[in-house]
Amino acid sequence: MNLTDRSWSRAGLGAAALEALSSGMPASEVWSLLLGVLEERAKQRTPGNLRQQWERDRFVQPCYVDQRTLNDLDAHLLASAAAFDAIELSPLAPLGVSSAVALASQNKIVSTIRGTEVVSDPTNVLALECAKRLRADPRAHVRLTTNHRCVRAQAIPKLPGFAAHFRMFCLVSAGHEWGSHAFLVEAVSEHIRTQLAALARLEEHGYAFGERRVTLLASERFAEHATRVAATVDGVSITHGTLDHGYYDGMRFNIFVRAPSGDEIPFIDGGAFDWLRKLMSNQKMVFVASAMGSQLAAFLFRR
Repeated sequence: MNLTDRSWSRAGLGAAALEALSSGMPASEVWSLLLGVLEERAKQRTPGNLRQQWERDRFVQPCYVDQRTLNDLDAHLLASAAAFDAIELSPLAPLGVSSAVALASQNKIVSTIRGTEVVSDPTNVLALECAKRLRADPRAHVRLTTNHRCVRAQAIPKLPGFAAHFRMFCLVSAGHEWGSHAFLVEAVSEHIRTQLAALARLEEHGYAFGERRVTLLASERFAEHATRVAATVDGVSITHGTLDHGYYDGMRFNIFVRAPSGDEIPFIDGGAFDWLRKLMSNQKMVFVASAMGSQLAAFLFRR
């Protein structure tokens, strides 16, 4: 959706005012103006308004999983990723981190009026931190992990386990490419092994996962590299396929898990992305990210 799709919301607002707000005025002046508007709106709220919103607004509803369960789950997931530096992210990120670099629609993001947005995908934000660290040390091999509560604004199915906000366990790896794409192969391999190890650790602490398998999807250019990745992963079935999703940069993997219902679900998703190359204007940079819906783990697989 773009501005013209929202003509109903700007009825009575002249074209000049709309242009000034969307692109003409300095961003700092727009944020200040909107802050003033919302301050006046907040003054008009009543206790009844707050109570009604708390009961009906999907964005403010508490999580359906007990907090002690989530804290325990986070600890086991982070322990399984001991080779990665653990980061506690801010709830907010720079406005556009999901749409200007990762090409998601801004309409799926909860944007704020201070030039920020609520984190919807920690991997986008961790790419910024990777770029910062690699500018300080271009030879570094950056490994980061986090558990983060994400908020997304798109419509969600009215089914158990789906919510406007949820926790996600993420891994990212970043660095300068080596010969024969060795960095890419090593990073993707490490992510698959680490995510599988996370499932195995959870099974030792009250979780029961069904049969799992890995799919490796690669563009024609990276088909041989996917074969090299597969050779480093043991104990799980691996199938290969052709990558036809433009969101990924040459390679993608999924870890499927059999749920208690008997359904096989794509529980972990990962791959290579071009975000770091964009952020650093360096075509030799590699960025690999993967994520597990950790809240869904607690909902579906906890014994």
